Amino acid sequence: MRAWGASLVVVLAAGAASSGAEPQRARTAAERGREALLGQSFSPPMITHKAYANLWKVWELKEKPADFDRLVRERYGLHEAPYPNKGLPMGLREASALLLGKGIGVDCMLCHAGSIAGQSYVGLPNGSLDIQLLFDDFSAAQKMVSVPIPLSHVRGTHEAFAASAYLLQFRDADLNLRSPVKLSLPPNTCEDVPAWWLLKKKKTMYHTGGGSARSVRSMMSFMLSPLNSGDYIKSQEPTFKDIRSYFLTLQPPKYPFPIDEKKAAQGKEVFENTCARCHGTYGPDGSYPSKVLDLKTIGTDPTLASSDIRDFAEAYKNSWFGKEKDDEGKPIEGTLNAGYQAPPLDGVWATAPYFHNGSVPTVYHVLNSKTRPKIYTRSYKTGKDDYDPGKLGWKITVLERGPGAKAPALERRKVYDTTQPGRGNGGHPFGDKLSDQERLAVIEYLKTL
Repeated sequence: MRAWGASLVVVLAAGAASSGAEPQRARTAAERGREALLGQSFSPPMITHKAYANLWKVWELKEKPADFDRLVRERYGLHEAPYPNKGLPMGLREASALLLGKGIGVDCMLCHAGSIAGQSYVGLPNGSLDIQLLFDDFSAAQKMVSVPIPLSHVRGTHEAFAASAYLLQFRDADLNLRSPVKLSLPPNTCEDVPAWWLLKKKKTMYHTGGGSARSVRSMMSFMLSPLNSGDYIKSQEPTFKDIRSYFLTLQPPKYPFPIDEKKAAQGKEVFENTCARCHGTYGPDGSYPSKVLDLKTIGTDPTLASSDIRDFAEAYKNSWFGKEKDDEGKPIEGTLNAGYQAPPLDGVWATAPYFHNGSVPTVYHVLNSKTRPKIYTRSYKTGKDDYDPGKLGWKITVLERGPGAKAPALERRKVYDTTQPGRGNGGHPFGDKLSDQERLAVIEYLKTL
């Protein structure tokens, strides 16, 4: 919390005491974090209000549609904010910067806030987002050059690792701007977004388990905009400590459809005999093993875990980000792992699609590898009618072939083609030996988590 904010609390408390009123309760770190996350901008604006209001011209419409706000959400895969946000969807935020004035920027909720069964949730992965289209359209409306690296190859996934490495190229060890020093940018990783509420159970984070779950600075790499000074970025670390505290209070949304409790009880037994050794147990006595499985064992697409990022890892380690210490003064260090972490499954029903690259649309397909679709698309809407409660995930349309290279890029990103680099849907064969009755029972149990 900023110094003036702390001073304000003291003044208010003193005034309440002198007037005989009850003193105000000091806010917890989590409360401060929630307020900062949902109310503060950490990056400069990307687009002016005028250019944003004229996005319809980029869409090549003849006039501004009456339902412009809804079309913005649908085109880019954004969702209504369940908190005050000046009419903007989650992920967009009014921001200001010296010389630029007020405009609209992006925030953490762009990727880390989504919708399921018609309800918006902070911390839910945004599996509908077309971040490439959003940045391209904003750049066109603002008459600026778009980001020079791919941000996404498939709607709902992103190239976050490459983006972080790209931005770090322009910073020295103390985060001062410099001429770029080229770092490896892993291509075609098609990363799915983890749920924020899982952080409380994990010792490590990211799909490869390469980061420490205790780290605050690793959550701040998105602030490496060239318009943010190194000193400003570093000054926000106390605020992000509070934000991390807020993350640790988040709970998964409850399953909104009926549950067969008898079948769920049967599924729990199958789950604990088959899945728990990697994904943990649940309930009051539950435990999570925090395992990172090597590529040979897990067998899922190796592109992300096998990318050669040693130069990035070295640059990160030697920078301000890599010099982090915990409250006891112990170094917080990452590792390079050639494998993927088996995540906790709290709220797994809401986090489709699955695997680190979002290549599998439902839990049923996770548990039966032979049924996984090779090429498919979906509506990218998030209402109850778009959800498949039987298979636990998104309803899909299987396609015989992907769109050709001449199809518009935004249409190509709507199709998940598992034959393309980084998008393989093989591996994780651990449910293949189950009977279909057992699979469906496990699915019923997962609805209760």
